Amino acid sequence: MLFPRTEWEKFRERIAALPMSAQWWKRIFLGNAMDVEMDGTGRILISPELRTAAGISKDTMLLGMGNHFELWDKATYESQEAQAMQGDMPDVFKEFSF
Repeated sequence: MLFPRTEWEKFRERIAALPMSAQWWKRIFLGNAMDVEMDGTGRILISPELRTAAGISKDTMLLGMGNHFELWDKATYESQEAQAMQGDMPDVFKEFSF
């Protein structure tokens, strides 16, 4: 996940407030967070450690998710999307108007 600084601060506060039973997930989210800078052409460099952790090899997908972005390995995203599309739509969408 990629957050603008203000959104990251909100997310960080929510994660930090979780109970001790979620301590490992707190470590995963907060302990692996890194600041990134854009270069002159608007690109960001994702560290090799984060690319490996996310399973990103070559081609990627950047998804706008409202207040943050998700960066996916393209093949992994396409596989997950196909799997989701084969299943039933979640009940929460039954009353949702498009």
